[in-house]
Amino acid sequence: MNKYASDFVENLIFYRTKKNMSQLELSGICECAKSTISGIESRKNYPSFELILKIAYALEITPADLFLRNASHSVFATRKVIQDEFMPYVSKFFEEHF
Repeated sequence: MNKYASDFVENLIFYRTKKNMSQLELSGICECAKSTISGIESRKNYPSFELILKIAYALEITPADLFLRNASHSVFATRKVIQDEFMPYVSKFFEEHF
């Protein structure tokens, strides 16, 4: 599986989970079988262009969000930067000024 397909699957799972949506719920909105979503997430099937658009609409994201990066890694990386770099700076600032 190439990087874009892998990122797509990771993003699909991330955004679906973030919305607390089951595979069954997503499949209902997308008008496809639960096994279709399951097959995509297990990397056994590839979605059609039409299904990609339906998935993005159902998850309230753009289709590009499913491909551009691995969103779950981006979120965790951002949290790490905030925790490791920004918060110590904020704490130091408050200690010095208040």
